Amino acid sequence: MLELDKSYFNNYEYITGIDEAGRGPLAGPLVVAAVTMKRGFLIEGLNDSKKLSDKTRRKLYQRIINEVVDYKIIVIGVDVIDRINILQATMLGMQKACTSLQKKGKILIDGNRIPEELKEMEAAAIVKGDQKVSAIAAASILAKVYRDDIMIELNEKYPEYGFAQNKGYGTKLHLRALVKHGVTDEHRKSYGPVAQQILYFD
Repeated sequence: MLELDKSYFNNYEYITGIDEAGRGPLAGPLVVAAVTMKRGFLIEGLNDSKKLSDKTRRKLYQRIINEVVDYKIIVIGVDVIDRINILQATMLGMQKACTSLQKKGKILIDGNRIPEELKEMEAAAIVKGDQKVSAIAAASILAKVYRDDIMIELNEKYPEYGFAQNKGYGTKLHLRALVKHGVTDEHRKSYGPVAQQILYFD
């Protein structure tokens, strides 16, 4: 049982958790997930997705989508990220994921910001919420696994960038591939290391 599951939300029948995966990578989309769970409903092993092994995340992913009240996964592409910036893309994804749910409860968002559209719903932001609230932890797992699978698919198209391993983050292999092979359609052209290569190749 995570820290805030115990008694913090006793006044609510349902809890909706929202989290994202992929704010920092140089390539690939942002993925946002929203999960609605009945208060007190527990899935053993839920935690911040970054603290779990890939095998554990995938097992939990199946349980989450099969057992929660409702869930939604939203993909925000690199074109949107480059056009409106990653912060606004994250807010947009959170708003879309939440409003797409058929069943919502008390809305809890991982982090310290709330999309303007959700403030009217009395949403709350919880720093490190994926370590404190089961619904947010569940959302973090859905977002992480879904995005990882996208990057694994992209690796087949762009194997030289190592997307299956680095998931689009700026590892040494990835940065070397950028220098050698240039920028793909899947790269975030507003991000510094990518923008530098665009200038270089131009």
